[in-house]
Amino acid sequence: MDTTVDVIVLGTGSAAQSVAYPCREAGWSVAVVDNHPFGGTCQLRGCDPKKVLVGVSELVDWSRRMQGQRVSAPRLSIRWPDLIRFKRTFTDPVPEQNEQSFAEAGIIMRHGRAHFVERTSIQVGEETLVGRRVVIATGARHAPLGIPGEEHLTTSTQFLDLDELPHRIVFVGGGYIAFEFAHIAARADVQVQVLHRGSRPLEKFDPDLVAQLVQTTRELGVEVQLNTAFMSIEQQGDHLLVHGRRGEQETMAEADLVVHAAGRAPEIDKLDLEAAGVAYGKEGVSVNEYLQSVTNPAVYAAGDAVASGGFPLTPVAGMQGGIVAKNLLEGNSHTPNYAGIPSVVFTTPPLARVGLLEEAARAQGLRFTTHHEDTSGWYSSRRVAFPHTGFKTLVEERTERILGAHLLGLHAEEVINLFALAIRMGLRANDLKQMVYAYPTSASDVSSMV
Repeated sequence: MDTTVDVIVLGTGSAAQSVAYPCREAGWSVAVVDNHPFGGTCQLRGCDPKKVLVGVSELVDWSRRMQGQRVSAPRLSIRWPDLIRFKRTFTDPVPEQNEQSFAEAGIIMRHGRAHFVERTSIQVGEETLVGRRVVIATGARHAPLGIPGEEHLTTSTQFLDLDELPHRIVFVGGGYIAFEFAHIAARADVQVQVLHRGSRPLEKFDPDLVAQLVQTTRELGVEVQLNTAFMSIEQQGDHLLVHGRRGEQETMAEADLVVHAAGRAPEIDKLDLEAAGVAYGKEGVSVNEYLQSVTNPAVYAAGDAVASGGFPLTPVAGMQGGIVAKNLLEGNSHTPNYAGIPSVVFTTPPLARVGLLEEAARAQGLRFTTHHEDTSGWYSSRRVAFPHTGFKTLVEERTERILGAHLLGLHAEEVINLFALAIRMGLRANDLKQMVYAYPTSASDVSSMV
């Protein structure tokens, strides 16, 4: 049985929704397909549920930091089963809410594994969907590591659904997932290790601020092992053995749970893209500046499925989906703007960045002034007893443009948006310095950072 529509959207997350709804509002017939519950990574398996856990973790940390600062209270602790039940009040209703919203918009829905059978034909179970256009917005999944015992790894999705936390957890990898979840687990009084193969974790963030965050993480009780390659994992009785290598030395760690935090990959491997003549690589679908496949003009891509799209972030996915929708409806005339897009690691304190790192600015031959300071002695950090905070901003010498901003501290995830606005709208350092801020706030520190 064949069903013909104007556009088929593969996925139901932020990118997919940003395509599906505008096209349907314009009168196009639209079908969405997903083999996961409707809603995508952010709503169900990523940012939203993670931030629920982070919020409770921050509360526990705040109370412990303030002990001895004229505050005396029983030691707060995380009751993991209750926290997960609270998290599920956010995630459990999402699939049904999305299905209802799609239905009300008149969008056709199909559950199941989709794959191409021709250039714009998609098979889902026994049905074939035929579209004038197809949009690939299938998101990402954990990257295969190709090591012995990989089947014993727990994914980040599974971690967010654990009914109980075991006593010993090892996180393999040194990115967002490892540090965010390690901070949560450690504050739930779990013994935590992070294994990272390189000398520098969180490689997309400023190395000086990352060093401060690593120090904070270690003082939290997390064992951060750098330059440690993950070799294999094996089950031994009721626990797991994690084998690694540091230089010529073999290492081994015992754990009750080993979490995959070593990167994600576009979930496109089962789409049979060859049948559609869609070029792709390990980073995703190859697209032109309009997010259109370079080899099949009837196919577009958005979000984590795109080979080169800046940070793999939910706001970027939504922005790309909106661009794709406009290009579908109006013809190829819109391109994404990746300037001034901030990114945050939701540890405690959070680490944030926008714009260029110093090494990237130098590589571009830019002449700039670096403003860098440890702010642990500033009022905004002392007030909340944060021992390791700092900032670094890059200001172009001739134009006073903000080239990059990097923050570690209270409300860094909010303050970074001011620098993002400055970069995106072309504001100068003096504009930020002359701004009159509400005080005392974290944002009022901005005038001292430029």
